[in-house]
Amino acid sequence: MKSFWQNQILSKLTSNPTRFVLLGYGSYVLVTWLLLCLPFCWQMDSISPLDNLFIATSAISTTGLITVNTPDAYNFLGELVVAIAFQVGGLGYMTLGSFVILLREDSLPESRYQVGQTVFSLPSGFDLKLFIKHTIIFTCLIELLGFIGLYIGFMNAGVPNALWAAVFHAISAFCTAGFSVFPNSLVDFRANLWINLVVAVLSLFGSIGFIVVSDVWLSIRRARRSITLTTKIILYATASFIVAGWIFLFLTDASIIELPLGERILASGFQAMTAMTTVGFNTHPIDALAAAPVFVIVILMVIGASPSGTGGGLKTTSIAASLGTIWASLRGQKDVVLWGRRVPINRLLGAFAALTFYLVMFLAGSTALLVLQGQAFEDVVFEAASALGTVGLSRGITGDLVPFGKIVVIILMFIGRVGPITFGLALFSRSQSMIRPTKEDIAI
Repeated sequence: MKSFWQNQILSKLTSNPTRFVLLGYGSYVLVTWLLLCLPFCWQMDSISPLDNLFIATSAISTTGLITVNTPDAYNFLGELVVAIAFQVGGLGYMTLGSFVILLREDSLPESRYQVGQTVFSLPSGFDLKLFIKHTIIFTCLIELLGFIGLYIGFMNAGVPNALWAAVFHAISAFCTAGFSVFPNSLVDFRANLWINLVVAVLSLFGSIGFIVVSDVWLSIRRARRSITLTTKIILYATASFIVAGWIFLFLTDASIIELPLGERILASGFQAMTAMTTVGFNTHPIDALAAAPVFVIVILMVIGASPSGTGGGLKTTSIAASLGTIWASLRGQKDVVLWGRRVPINRLLGAFAALTFYLVMFLAGSTALLVLQGQAFEDVVFEAASALGTVGLSRGITGDLVPFGKIVVIILMFIGRVGPITFGLALFSRSQSMIRPTKEDIAI
């Protein structure tokens, strides 16, 4: 009887792998929350269960929004729990477990393979087993190099306990988590070129996604003739949006313009990078930015990182596919062509579904927070964009969230990490065998 119910539950989950993803991330949040609720993880006298749940969700979703200051609220053990949480969350559900299985066996179970395809959203031509191995190896390598770079930087800057600070920030940067052991993020290092560069490189490697890394590596080894269309879109879109945001902030924000030229270049570039990669660190006070730069940062946070990476947001490929569809429609073309290659219709449908569902969640979350908080419009909308995009930037209102406001942000962060479209499919989709669609044209 027990085996029967286990098989029934497993068949229900594997018939819709998105539910497996939802439950997987939910279990990670639950375990992290229970650990953070243990008093021996605290540095403060007490931390409410809701605040611990907020931090747990923020860590697993690699967001970085905090209702209690991490270095003030938690001791070393608590910070270690948070670091492990955003390391696991950054790698993504299924990655570690699948890697352990592949160390012992040559193939993945069918159920795990299906969930893996859902989690990573790989284009055709990618081998899932090889991709998972490359992901783990690359993560270990880049975080090790990042740790060495940050340790040198923090030591030269005279940071106390530079070893732990380097470990924590190397993982946080690569996983685009935005958590810091410093009370004001990286504001004290605004003029430090070395630390800015190391954090930016780590964040960019995490945000562009493991698809790009695996693709480029296989191309270098001549296992693949050229990089894929996905990689081209990711690299071009990421660079273009960051540079555009960098120039805009450099030229328009009064608080950045007042800085010395070197700091002005670093601060404007870093803030554009941190929004686009969704890493969430800041070297300049976000609440000091004017309305127009804040709006540009919101746009970058909504666009976000890339598929199969550690970042959040709508994803660069979804934006590219949507823009390509609009351009093709305006020119009267039947096919969407990017770099001379036709984009499959199922990818276009997925891109528009993701775009629509993301905007619905963003508008719903923003409206709920506006009703609950009663704070400045731009601050609340910025908070909602940051939570759903798993960015972690804030204009200073996170600590002032009312209990129901914290719950709304927790939901937004969780949806942002799982992926809005995945979240929707997990809740609303039915088994394919139950669907009997009839064909009928509609007016658009």
